[in-house]
Amino acid sequence: MLIKALCEYYDMLAEKGDVLPEGYSEVEINYLISLTKDGVIDDIIDYQEEIIDAKNKSKKVPKKEIFPLRSEKSAIESNVIEHRPIYIFGLNLEKDKLTTEDKSNKAKKSHEAFVKKQLEFLEGLNTPIVNAFRLFVENWNPQKEAEAQNKFLLNLGKKYAVSKFAFCLNTDSAALLHKDEKVKEKWEIFYATQNLQPVLAQCAISGEKEEIARLHNKIKGIAGGQSSGTSLISYNNSSEESYGNTQSYNSNISQTAMKKYTEALNYLLSVKDVNGNRKYVKLFDDTTVIYWAMDKNEKYTDLFDAIFFGDEKENLRQLLDNLLSKVQQGNLNIEQALSAEKLNPKVDFYLVGIKPNSSRLALKFIYHQNFSELLKGAFMHQKDLQIGKNYKPLAFWQIKKELLSPKSSNDQVNPALMAKLFESVLTEANYPQALLETMIRRCKIDKEIGSIRASTIKACINRADRKKGKKEELTVSLDKNNLNQAYLCGRLFAVLEKIQRSVYGDSLNRTIKDAYFSSAATTPAIIFPKLLKLAEYHLQKLNYSVNYRKQMQEIISGLSGEFPKNLSLTEQGKFMIGYYHQYESFFE
Repeated sequence: MLIKALCEYYDMLAEKGDVLPEGYSEVEINYLISLTKDGVIDDIIDYQEEIIDAKNKSKKVPKKEIFPLRSEKSAIESNVIEHRPIYIFGLNLEKDKLTTEDKSNKAKKSHEAFVKKQLEFLEGLNTPIVNAFRLFVENWNPQKEAEAQNKFLLNLGKKYAVSKFAFCLNTDSAALLHKDEKVKEKWEIFYATQNLQPVLAQCAISGEKEEIARLHNKIKGIAGGQSSGTSLISYNNSSEESYGNTQSYNSNISQTAMKKYTEALNYLLSVKDVNGNRKYVKLFDDTTVIYWAMDKNEKYTDLFDAIFFGDEKENLRQLLDNLLSKVQQGNLNIEQALSAEKLNPKVDFYLVGIKPNSSRLALKFIYHQNFSELLKGAFMHQKDLQIGKNYKPLAFWQIKKELLSPKSSNDQVNPALMAKLFESVLTEANYPQALLETMIRRCKIDKEIGSIRASTIKACINRADRKKGKKEELTVSLDKNNLNQAYLCGRLFAVLEKIQRSVYGDSLNRTIKDAYFSSAATTPAIIFPKLLKLAEYHLQKLNYSVNYRKQMQEIISGLSGEFPKNLSLTEQGKFMIGYYHQYESFFE
């Protein structure tokens, strides 16, 4: 399903002109090697562009150029019209000195491969830039340049090894070798004549009899993957082969489909927005999540970003406010709302989670839904999280932050937990039990329950009840009709803490919350008798104690004659919501 969807997405991109033509690669060029007509380096020109980043600071970035298709092999193999310095110059830079020496003779072997490849390809071509380049290839001597410590290369310093180069004429810097029309013509003929004896079979994607891809292009930009790219489909072991088919002939994916899906996936992983952030990618710890809509309108992914990840776009603010207000009122019709914005509710939307292993990319999950169904899960998630009158939508990173200790810089959330949370939102399934456990544990350890923690605990409990067919107990704000014993205990604890703070203000080093919150949420019967005695002592010091006594009496009258001995995990969550609701009500 994934490969077919990416092929279809490629076709859509091709219509827009957003993908590379067949047989070409995109290379980020840092410098131009300016050649005289005799093939001598006249200068090395900075070819980078200056941009303004998200922090409004100016910085230089390489300029993207289209070159003949690049090799993705790890072994030494030169490209036609090479861009890598070790191939072009045959030199390493060590301790600020140029040298041809290295343990594996990689520099020497790379340059020899470069010379052989370029001279073979250039044979029969005759243009000013080609002639200058041919002379450079024939006459450049790495050993002599190392002895002379070539000033142009030495001036690049540490940038030498990590930069990429293109060639031009010193009399015309716009006359780039890779853009020369004769070079392009020959390359396209050369590319078309490769693999003259292809393996033909029925393509598993198109169903047509086509040439099957022996090797698949690599995917770049996956967190934890190799910098040179990692294969999504590859066969390295004989145990994976069948019917005499070796390598990726086992997959029966045609060259056409292979190039489409790899190009589409690399496009999704590389495109950035105006702030320099990747447009269709989010990271969930060690999993790279990629998402796209089968539509040319970018509003689908923008809306998805805003609702799931809190990346609110200015052009969507009014639409979001309108949708979320309807969610909170319980009268949202997603199909009508999307249609009103001229968005197709039935457009296909894909989410893919990818994680690298030792040899290739592993597909962790793939979700395919129409857009309205996807948003339905997202809005239900936000509705479940809603707490208090001034609730704002929560992004995943905000929930994740509350699962960590505020005092630790090394604390980490289990990646599997965030992945399961994401899945539960997409499928409207129960939230992971570990989410409730972790959030409650953090509240007890930190002696703190803010709006995000309260929202998450409420969502976990209410959704679990709803899935069991029970009535949801926990409301958005204080519910004086809720007679759940744990909820009442939480409310009572909030009142007792408020009484203590009314007496001592901010002068206390340690409140009852600091001393008893965790144990009160776990074993109320042991703790509350002590707290009530302490509260009586505090009330005697207040001139306005009547209101507090009424609140205490109203809550205690709802208890069934005694405090609960022990509270289960879910009941502890209700205790914390009761505490949060009651304490927030003091500020209304």
